[in-house]
Amino acid sequence: MKPKLTSARRKNRASLSSGSPAGGGWRAGAGNDVHRMVAGRKLILAGVHIPFPKGPAGHSDGDALAHAICDALLGAAALGDIGSHFPNSSPRWRNASSILFLRRVGEMVRGAGFQIVNVDSTIGLEQPKLARFVPRIRKQIAAALGLHRDQVSVKAKTGEGLDAVGLGEAIRADAVALLQVSAPQA
Repeated sequence: MKPKLTSARRKNRASLSSGSPAGGGWRAGAGNDVHRMVAGRKLILAGVHIPFPKGPAGHSDGDALAHAICDALLGAAALGDIGSHFPNSSPRWRNASSILFLRRVGEMVRGAGFQIVNVDSTIGLEQPKLARFVPRIRKQIAAALGLHRDQVSVKAKTGEGLDAVGLGEAIRADAVALLQVSAPQA
């Protein structure tokens, strides 16, 4: 026997499943980014400089991790992608810090009526090893997005000698983000 749905329960169920800011609910988004590694560029991950002779080619600072997180957040909020807000055709974003992108995306997401619940990310890079940098990277992401460090996960993996990442030719980052509709402001 199914439990009887009262009108209040129906309304709440519809509200939670709608995912729209007006109706309440949750949103999940996924993002990824890949950049070719080249000599003479700085390796920057979430604003943290990682000493290494190669870094990602890119219009901005090439921060694949920050870019993947931006896309995950923008996607969850249905606000487009990083390229629509920070186009690589614009001189304004040439060599720009991707921490600025993260801050602005956080503001856009909150402005659209969402709060960020958490961000989970994975960096794929053969060299250098990133374990000792992960705590600083998490702290930087949390600060840029106005989150507690416990709301940010960063994992680092190698490519085990396979594909462009494993051959040391590229860096890849993947991210997922969970948003919750913010309570209406009184």
